Amino acid sequence: MIFASLLFLYIFLPLNLILYFIFPDLKVKNIVLIAFSLLFYAWGEPVWVFLLILTAYLDYRHGLTMEKYRGTPKAKTALILSILTDVGIFVVFKYSGFFMQNINALTGLSLYEPEFTLPVGISFYTFQTLTYTIDVYRGKITAQPKFSKYILYLTLYFQLVAGPIVRYTDVQKEIEHRKLSIPAFSSGVYRFAVGLGKKVIIANAAGVFVDKYMTSSAASLTTLGAWFGIMMYTIQLYYDFSGYSDMAIGLGKMFGFDFPENFNYPYISKSVSEFWRRWHMTLGSFFRDYVYIPLGGNRHLVYRNLLIVWFLTGFWHGASWNFVIWGLYNGLFIMLERIFKDKFEKIPRIIQHLYLLVVVMVGFVFFKFESLSVAIDYIKVMFTGGVSFTSFDLNTELINNLFWIIIAIILCMPVMKHLENIYNRTVRVNTTICVIYDCARLALICALIIFSTAHLAGNSFNPFLYNAF
Repeated sequence: MIFASLLFLYIFLPLNLILYFIFPDLKVKNIVLIAFSLLFYAWGEPVWVFLLILTAYLDYRHGLTMEKYRGTPKAKTALILSILTDVGIFVVFKYSGFFMQNINALTGLSLYEPEFTLPVGISFYTFQTLTYTIDVYRGKITAQPKFSKYILYLTLYFQLVAGPIVRYTDVQKEIEHRKLSIPAFSSGVYRFAVGLGKKVIIANAAGVFVDKYMTSSAASLTTLGAWFGIMMYTIQLYYDFSGYSDMAIGLGKMFGFDFPENFNYPYISKSVSEFWRRWHMTLGSFFRDYVYIPLGGNRHLVYRNLLIVWFLTGFWHGASWNFVIWGLYNGLFIMLERIFKDKFEKIPRIIQHLYLLVVVMVGFVFFKFESLSVAIDYIKVMFTGGVSFTSFDLNTELINNLFWIIIAIILCMPVMKHLENIYNRTVRVNTTICVIYDCARLALICALIIFSTAHLAGNSFNPFLYNAF
């Protein structure tokens, strides 16, 4: 089940809200959330819900052991067992086939290559449970004494499938005591509707062009067609994933949780380093706090540490060499920006921004294609020319979709954020303007839900890209 589906929008979510708010007791509310979260996760592949529960229980027990024997070898043993279990399960399901495939290719053997159905969201909840046990061992948090509250944290369906990566410290207070209010619920509905519109109205539309221009043979592509295809993929990826994050954050607010932000308008960046401070921020902060800093951070062997982090960042996204190359590609530019920092900062800002966009789009070619030869051929067309510069069909599509493309590009920038900031600073004292603003916001919510529903009812194309990770 995914958020952008009629089943979720008109049956699952309303039923969850009714049962959640009908009971005043927080314990009962938690039980309702746990039940719906497990149902949500088990909807497509019920067998893996038991793996999720097993992982939760083992880390819950390890957390209690570390709390009880804090500062002793038993606590360290519990941490090591927790990490080995979590990472071991993750590696077996996601990477065992990849490893065996490469061993066979290198040695000429014909060893069995396992093919597991990847449990949905395993990349995200594995990192969440790792942050919990490591933070307990470090003394940043106390172990949760009740399993029901720990499994609530780990299985909350709002962010279970595709993030943001929520640490226990982010929601510890809300798990114990949540304040539910009409303003928070209203804010959550608005955030969810915006995310739904991003996904269904923009990402899905961009995805249609991606399928047309990024699945063709490079030999038949025009130069402008190749650039148009990767631009559409850049738009699709952002609106797909940031839309999901918006929906997750909005759902959290509706139920009384405050999740961390995951995107901060990354396409306005002027460097790859800044881009990754704005894109998938919870993943970046995970690798910073649990890999980069423990390795030595900026104090010792900086470039080695960066290389390891970006290798892992790429590999985390998928069991394929194209993701590794994509990760190292980003790491290389970040290292170059550090080395030539003084010279880079003297470049005009518009040039820095254009440089960032080109680097990101070329990198996304490797992200899109698992075949390295296909990716390289595609990049060749972008920079050395295709069968021609453009075509009549492409020109027609550009003209027919120009308004939509402009809107998609504008909304990648913090236009709405600036308007809201102006409103909050200057017109809150004016009751009439407040009423007009609230009515406009309500109208926007209704319009987004209606248009999204129409799109979902009339189109079968509705993938969530990050579900695959």
